[in-house]
Amino acid sequence: MCSIVLVREPAADAEARVQPLEDLEREICELGARIEAATCTWLMLLAEFDEREGWGVWGARSCAQWLSWRCSLAPGAARERVRVARRLKELPLVRAAFGAGELTYCKVRAITRVATAEIEEQLVELARHATGAQLEKLVRGYSGALAATVGHAQRAHERRYLRWSWDDDGSLLLQGRIPAEEGALLIAAIEEVETGEMGQDTVGASRADALMSVVRSAQAAPDTERTGGDRCELVVHVDVETLAGEQLHQRSEVQDGPSISPETARRLGCDAAVVRIIERDGRPLSVGRRRRTIPPALRRALRARDDGCRFPGCTHRRFLHAHHVEHWARGGPTALDNLVQLCSYHHRLVHEGGFQVQPSGMNRVRFRRPDGHVIEQEPRCTGATGPTLEQRHRREGLHVDADTVKPLSMGDSLDYGIAVEALLARHATEGG
Repeated sequence: MCSIVLVREPAADAEARVQPLEDLEREICELGARIEAATCTWLMLLAEFDEREGWGVWGARSCAQWLSWRCSLAPGAARERVRVARRLKELPLVRAAFGAGELTYCKVRAITRVATAEIEEQLVELARHATGAQLEKLVRGYSGALAATVGHAQRAHERRYLRWSWDDDGSLLLQGRIPAEEGALLIAAIEEVETGEMGQDTVGASRADALMSVVRSAQAAPDTERTGGDRCELVVHVDVETLAGEQLHQRSEVQDGPSISPETARRLGCDAAVVRIIERDGRPLSVGRRRRTIPPALRRALRARDDGCRFPGCTHRRFLHAHHVEHWARGGPTALDNLVQLCSYHHRLVHEGGFQVQPSGMNRVRFRRPDGHVIEQEPRCTGATGPTLEQRHRREGLHVDADTVKPLSMGDSLDYGIAVEALLARHATEGG
């Protein structure tokens, strides 16, 4: 028989085990510096992952979306970390100080907004002395002063233009120039709906998607703001055999535009009105009166059930498409249990990107990568493995103590005017 005896620890011994405040403060500051150094390493790993487009394997539209999904970050925080990671690759002095635990992430985030090769050294030195709040104010002042020196507004207005052309692969190419204030308005509209980067040109592809969201938003304006001739629609011509098959039989093209693949036609037809036209020798004989579209009640039920794009990790809740799991051209019904909401990007990915969506019972769906790997709706979190931060830093020869991340000044007042003038002077002399 085994017995356990519980003995209350004497109060005096318990108090003796309480960590002194000086030791507690030292440990907080030292661990804080180690966390900053580890954050630099983490961001550099993230930059490499982004450059190699590892996020695309999972069907994410950007590295930021993958980071938000995989590491449970808010979308805005994920986008900012990806931005900082990319800039760190271009700024070796900032990276070195950050990796040594001498700069905090908030300081590095501020520096990367304005840093160039000409003023990087000065910014790092200022960051070592200033507090985080002081550096933020300094960066805002420098950025504002730099923008104020840009003139020639009338010349910019006169040089405005917009041109477009169709590329050989059917893509629309845009090129243009607009004045600064109108450009800022356009950028603000794009960034308002931008969720991150995707495709081979990650930044450019994300902005192209955001621009299309702005266009769709304009098209979705109330009818009272339009005249009858203002409403736009995309017309696609496709024959029945092409729509139901894999090969192009006769016709599959955008009206007054290029040819498109059968799978693209099916994607566009997932959530669109269809008019049947009977033709002979290319001439219409009759136009069917029946139009295949999703009834308003069914669309409301779909929105209530899905509440956004159903692709794992996607947070889009605007400009959604009703995707037919089994396409209606192949016999799939336009019914709630055969529909799933997808954003434009993931709708394209399912049709033309090799990804699959399959029903899994109880109004649930399962997504698979092109290689068949299941994409989990909520990835499992695993415990940290490997050496501790202290062990890793010791192995790397990095010395970190309680004063490593502390500003060199004691928070004394900073002459922001002189500091900004010095940065502007260095920017000008170095040809920045």
